[in-house]
Amino acid sequence: MSATPSASNSAEIRSAVTQSVSTFYNTYPFPPDPIIDEAPPGYNWRWNWAAVHAFCTGQAADPDQSVRILDAGCGTGVSTEYLAHLNPKAEIVALDISPGALNVAQERCRRSLPSQWGTDALQFHHLSLYDVEQLPGTFQLINSVGVLHHLADPQRGLRALSQKLAPGGFFHIFVYSELGRREIQLMQEAIRLLQPDRSDYKKSVQVGRELFATLPPQNRLVQRETRWALENHRDECFADMYVHPQEIDYSISSLRSLLDSIDNLTFLGFSNPEHWDLAPLLEKSPELSDRASHLTPWERYRLREILDPDSITHYEFFLGKPPLHFETWAEDDRLAQAIAYLNPCLHGWPSPTLLNQDYQPITLSASEFQFLQACEGQEPKTIAALNELTGLTLAEVRQLIQKRLLFLQHDRILM
Repeated sequence: MSATPSASNSAEIRSAVTQSVSTFYNTYPFPPDPIIDEAPPGYNWRWNWAAVHAFCTGQAADPDQSVRILDAGCGTGVSTEYLAHLNPKAEIVALDISPGALNVAQERCRRSLPSQWGTDALQFHHLSLYDVEQLPGTFQLINSVGVLHHLADPQRGLRALSQKLAPGGFFHIFVYSELGRREIQLMQEAIRLLQPDRSDYKKSVQVGRELFATLPPQNRLVQRETRWALENHRDECFADMYVHPQEIDYSISSLRSLLDSIDNLTFLGFSNPEHWDLAPLLEKSPELSDRASHLTPWERYRLREILDPDSITHYEFFLGKPPLHFETWAEDDRLAQAIAYLNPCLHGWPSPTLLNQDYQPITLSASEFQFLQACEGQEPKTIAALNELTGLTLAEVRQLIQKRLLFLQHDRILM
């Protein structure tokens, strides 16, 4: 039986992995998105505080709340840039272990953001997630995309970050799934066998590219690679996928174990809930659909990923720190007295034909369009007042909420 690693050995392992990952990202800063002298195109609603608050709780955030956002593992600053543009009144703090990536992030934001973003509103720190306690204060939103699975000790990193999350705040996380990345794992191992010196990242990329070019077109790994071909023509993306020095891939079971190990966080759901719907897979069998409906949520997630493993390459989800207050707007009286806000993450607005926050096409009726336009006025309006103005029913308002076009808040700011 092997001995349990001592605390000192664990610290040495964490330090060695951290240094390897830092060196890797100094060699291949990631993501390699070009730097532009204007706002980035489109949006990711998961980086917008108002949209996140509405998704996680069912109600709009207090528009007067002072918000601090931490980008934990910002890389070259693509996420930081979006966080700043999508939350212009927030204070943004970004950290990363790669000096090279941080330099790119700072230059990206310097060129993209308006001049009012000074050192107080946007800060960068060369820091490990393990040492995040060195940052002052807490944060209402912590964004950590593609980071935890590159730590030697994800549990320690998650626990450290959880201590910086403010009560009532939200944690946005993205980690890899082992089932959907099976072919990637096989190619990673093949490259390691042919190129044992894992610290020579450029040589490893060269070996990996030669291997793909050598294998027959019908090879399973080659066929799978076509899914990533557009982005993997850049060495930074190819390296991040196939030669990264540290990667932990999760299943639903191991992900749940990780989350259950942190006492003060609550799982609030995957940010792409429609992707976890079992109905398209089981709709031909009412009996199986009924059986699945009696499973726990985590059991349904597991069933979904094992029935269609190729479609689950990662997990993207939200955690929250209590106290958390949720709203369903099921009571008509409560809905009628709520204040309505237009979702800021709509593409094509103002137009009756637009894309919602998930880039799904939406066509509005004349009364729906009028209703949403009225939500943009200077004076906040209740649903009852808007319905009287436009003729919309409460049932139609609920449809706008379901389509993620509308955010609602209790009427306290009108009192």
